[in-house]
Amino acid sequence: MLQRVYPEVAQNAAEQGTESGAAGLSCRYNYDMDSKRTGKAEKEIIKMQIFVDADACPVVGIVEEIAEKYSIPATLLCDTNHVLYSDYSEVIVVGAGADAVDYKLISICHKGDVIVSQDYGVAAMALGKGAYAIHQSGKWYTNENIDQMLMERHLNKKARRSSHKNHMKGPRKRTEKDDVRFAQSFEKLILMAKSKEGAQSGTI
Repeated sequence: MLQRVYPEVAQNAAEQGTESGAAGLSCRYNYDMDSKRTGKAEKEIIKMQIFVDADACPVVGIVEEIAEKYSIPATLLCDTNHVLYSDYSEVIVVGAGADAVDYKLISICHKGDVIVSQDYGVAAMALGKGAYAIHQSGKWYTNENIDQMLMERHLNKKARRSSHKNHMKGPRKRTEKDDVRFAQSFEKLILMAKSKEGAQSGTI
């Protein structure tokens, strides 16, 4: 279960550089430290990881549940304005600068990993690295649809500027059906990715 941590607790964890001293906090905080997979043996063991752009992400719990079901390592990335902790995932906290989480996520993901993000730009860069990407709605980003999605985002932004509307209308309230739809789509993506990556590596 993902829970929030008070800023002062997160700061203490950062200063300690290990586990948080707060009761019930079992995850290891990684303050802008690269989680690169190094060493041949490690690369042979870890075939896939899940990376979540976790700032205000409504599907973290679902992602973790499915990640644990298939024993896939998961990493949550957030900035210092949204410090999180998890009993399952590693948490990486980066500075609160513009797009800091996005750039950090892309810098540590690899071919065959699965990315969860609502940012089309992040998805495009992830696809470019050979990773898989999914929106919190459950829609898969693919090489076939990403260009159109980016163009639609650009046109919508341009239309807002021309009409002097600087703010987008907020998303509708998320429902249980939305969560079910995402869970089904995400699990399907995981199984597809595992099958595809396993076939390419000769493990299945």
